[in-house]
Amino acid sequence: MTTSSSSRTHLDDPLTLRLGHEELVIRRRYETLSIANDFCIAIWFLVGSVLFLYPSQETLAVWMFILGSFQFLIRPSIRLASHLHLQRIPPSEWQK
Repeated sequence: MTTSSSSRTHLDDPLTLRLGHEELVIRRRYETLSIANDFCIAIWFLVGSVLFLYPSQETLAVWMFILGSFQFLIRPSIRLASHLHLQRIPPSEWQK
């Protein structure tokens, strides 16, 4: 299976979001998504750890740890999707 540069996925192309007079440019979307996921995991575990200092908040702390643990399942899914990204082949290429 060969891949020409014209049929490569557009996920490597930057995504640009305009915010007033500013632009947010997102490159390498899967990697950016993985970093955002890791950041969320860190927040859930940090907040959960602090909440364990207060016995009345123990149930919420446990839920923060469960949420962080669930996001650990998302991490390999993002990596796998980045390696196995499906792309539609234009009919002109597969009819040859």
